[in-house]
Amino acid sequence: MSDDTLVVWDESLLDYDMGEHPLDPVRVELTVALARELGVLDRPGVRLVEPEPADDATLTRVHRPDYLDAVRAAPRDPLFAGYGLGTSDNPVFDGMHESSALIAGASVAAAEAVWRGEVRRAVNVAGGLHHAMPDRAAGFCVYNDPAVAIARLLDLGAERVAYVDVDVHHGDGVQEIFYRDPRVLTVSLHETPLALFPGTGFPDETGGPGAQGSAVNVPLPPGTDDAGWQRAFHAIVPSVLRAFRPQILVTQCGADGHRMDPLADLHLSVDGQRATYLALRALADELCDGRWVATGGGGYALVEVVPRAWTHLLAVAAGDPLDPATLTPPGWRTLAAHRRPGRDVPLRMTDDVDPEHRPWQPTGEPNSVDRAVAATRKAVFPLLGLDPYDPRD
Repeated sequence: MSDDTLVVWDESLLDYDMGEHPLDPVRVELTVALARELGVLDRPGVRLVEPEPADDATLTRVHRPDYLDAVRAAPRDPLFAGYGLGTSDNPVFDGMHESSALIAGASVAAAEAVWRGEVRRAVNVAGGLHHAMPDRAAGFCVYNDPAVAIARLLDLGAERVAYVDVDVHHGDGVQEIFYRDPRVLTVSLHETPLALFPGTGFPDETGGPGAQGSAVNVPLPPGTDDAGWQRAFHAIVPSVLRAFRPQILVTQCGADGHRMDPLADLHLSVDGQRATYLALRALADELCDGRWVATGGGGYALVEVVPRAWTHLLAVAAGDPLDPATLTPPGWRTLAAHRRPGRDVPLRMTDDVDPEHRPWQPTGEPNSVDRAVAATRKAVFPLLGLDPYDPRD
């Protein structure tokens, strides 16, 4: 296996553009520009490749053919309604099928390259559209590129694929698509569905018949900060991944858990997000011989957060994490100020937060994060042969 890292990128990935909408492709544009100016994309061993659109045979491994027909037809019909399209969350836009298929194709290319040993890690920052369902658009997502990539891995012979979703919203689409498939473990840490879209992702969602224990959900209370997030992550994710023994790790790395994100209410920092990426890479190294496919996801602090978070993701995937104290390059600041006037352009790659945490323990007076951890461990750990009360599990 090559130690190289693949970055799937072309400016045409920015065509997934819903107009005046929170999911603004400028966040991806500024991410790639920042990573390029900091030299991340020019490192030895980093390969850039242009994506090809996923074809219908690839997309229909996840999505219904009539839904693909609807996505194609909707831009030509001003009165189109149905399939979750034409809503405020999922407005119809020109080239909707083509741009959505390209994002799916980018994630498939990343997964294929890692599985075949051409590279050890691969990233598609334009991907992570995890809410799309087999028969409808949802939550800003038309085609579910992480699920399409996972389906491709299964077709290539993968027997155990782990999917970890750290977006602030529950990864409901990926969970639903593989809920009855014991070959896929889906793990999602997110803000509680009692407070946030999509209203799913409770601890008792643990997998369908024949796949009990294949879904793991950690719903966190509003206001959870880095220390709480890291405590929850490390109390759940390493244990369930070690029990599952994945051959490859696929992650959705939404940056919308940040305290500045306008659509949610977790209080993470860029430093905490960087720590999570480092932990995911370490788990891939430990369990999967380094095989890691990373996608982007949500994130609506378009200038202030997403470009820094995902540049850290790219740097971690490319081998050497960036020093948090690194200054953002003047040229990038000028571009960011031009592309989104009036935004606060960050000067450094850090929020000056220490993401250290206190390990979870089953004793003592629990806070709301500890109660969430305990609920998840009680619901799913016995199904995986783990002791929910033993902090070593």
